[in-house]
Amino acid sequence: QVQLEESGGGLVQAGDSLRLSCVASGRTLNNYDMGWFRQAPGKEREFVAFISGSGVRRYYTDSVKGRFTISRDNAKNTVYLQMNSLKLEDTAVYYCAVKSGSGSYIELKTYNYWGQGTQVTVSS
Repeated sequence: QVQLEESGGGLVQAGDSLRLSCVASGRTLNNYDMGWFRQAPGKEREFVAFISGSGVRRYYTDSVKGRFTISRDNAKNTVYLQMNSLKLEDTAVYYCAVKSGSGSYIELKTYNYWGQGTQVTVSS
């Protein structure tokens, strides 16, 4: 069993930065692929970023490329999402998740452990 806890969300202005953290307990994440997703009000949860267990492979949804960076510190059992140049449309609850399925990294169904989420609100 893995427990994930996100933190670092908050209320910021457009153009600001935030760094989200996802700390895992109950199991080491060294060999697990991880993802960040987000869910805006009235919308479905969507893929944001992926990082492989080694940290070598990283993928992003098009809308955050060049602005967001996913990283991990396996020694701390933590995955990060650095978000720069935040836009109003980035407002959402952000979730981290452990990928254990063999499907695509953008599909929610391939992730079997989820955190409770952290709210990010970007104002003008």
